[in-house]
Amino acid sequence: MNLNLTRPICFFDLETTGVNVANDRIVEISVLKVFPNGKEEKHTWLVNPTIPIPPETTAVHGIKDEDVADKPTFKELATEINNLIKDSDLAGFNSNRFDIPLLAEEMLRAEVDFDMKNRNAIDVQTIFHKMEQRTLSAAYKFYCDQNLDDAHSAEADTIATYEVLKAQLDRYDELENNMKTLAEFSARKKFADFAGFIAYNKEGEEVFSFGKHKGKKVEDVLENEPGYFGWIQNADFPLYTKKVLTGIKLRKLNTKLS
Repeated sequence: MNLNLTRPICFFDLETTGVNVANDRIVEISVLKVFPNGKEEKHTWLVNPTIPIPPETTAVHGIKDEDVADKPTFKELATEINNLIKDSDLAGFNSNRFDIPLLAEEMLRAEVDFDMKNRNAIDVQTIFHKMEQRTLSAAYKFYCDQNLDDAHSAEADTIATYEVLKAQLDRYDELENNMKTLAEFSARKKFADFAGFIAYNKEGEEVFSFGKHKGKKVEDVLENEPGYFGWIQNADFPLYTKKVLTGIKLRKLNTKLS
């Protein structure tokens, strides 16, 4: 089944120095851009993360410090990558929890504005787990009847993710071939930021999802405890979380002034 697209969709996968969204860096990124007319465009970059790649991480994806020593940094690639994906929905495997948040961090560090407000995010892993409860290699075998020989290669994982989503649409009649519907189906709890520190309540208001103010409206906390904003800004929170928090504070300020 071909995807029913109204705009391009970029399947992507990251290999990184680790799993900490705020502190780890990209060492490889692969993007498969699929256009509404069926055209496909593939790009893969090795990236110098500017920090050492831990041996235990190299053991997973096979990329060593010497492999990326002469490669461009993400800051040098950021504009090119953003130009490729900015008109597209995004899709990946565990992308809502990891790849999109980390990509956002890298973009913001490179001073490239990155936002998902006007596009869909389809997490193929979430669809898979809701339907079958497996891993990407198992998903590829289950849906496509093929072995994923190069697992943890960004390019192989990206292509496999694309093939799995098409096969999922073939298999499940209840899945609508529509990117907005798939994004809603593959979403877990809705968050204002990518990392999940600021969620939405039933009324659609931003609330903190952690710490002593868990469940409280962000606007109320910022008004009653102004120092909490400064603490988050100076602590080890993701840049995108800080950006969202700043936006809420400015919105509240503008409301008071108007």
